[in-house]
Amino acid sequence: MPKTPRNTAAQTSANTRQQGSLRIIGGQWRSRKLHFEGTAGLRPTSDRIRETLFNWLNPTIHGARCLDLFAGSGALGLEALSRYAAHCDFIDTDRNSCQEIRQQLENLRCPHATVHCKDALAFLNKSAQSYNIIFLDPPFHMDLLAPVITALASHALKPNTQIYIETANDEALPALPANWQIDKEKKAGQVIYRLISVAEEPLA
Repeated sequence: MPKTPRNTAAQTSANTRQQGSLRIIGGQWRSRKLHFEGTAGLRPTSDRIRETLFNWLNPTIHGARCLDLFAGSGALGLEALSRYAAHCDFIDTDRNSCQEIRQQLENLRCPHATVHCKDALAFLNKSAQSYNIIFLDPPFHMDLLAPVITALASHALKPNTQIYIETANDEALPALPANWQIDKEKKAGQVIYRLISVAEEPLA
């Protein structure tokens, strides 16, 4: 099933909210179950996918600065912080989602994060911050990846920056900059997920 758009403020009326939960897979908050109220159809990245992803990231997650660009429930950024990332910026336009991420951070007594209630492109166009790990899990079938990838490429990302991209398996991956290389790629159900690294020079 495609994801309901998570990054559209117009979708936040009371009759579109539903209860959900996510479980932190590893780290200092391992097995903590977090409850949230999101737009109808909002589903965090699954336990199975997050476990694989953070196994991939295990050598680099400790002390990393992270960006969760379509935060939704905050599952990816919260998992990163549980595994001792130094900081995470959460970005989403849904005010309820942003407030709930703030509440989760308060409940977890985690000061190492900032929640920005704004559009992903608007954030990127004004941000000069560099990141070690960037999570891109936008709503499916909304054509949001291509402009975000272009915006990120214009930031001249540092070599060895890692970028996670999750899409529906029937979505084409937009063209990547020449110096972005896919290091890992897997399919789980109706989802394809990839870990990409930024090389110092464009690859031949």
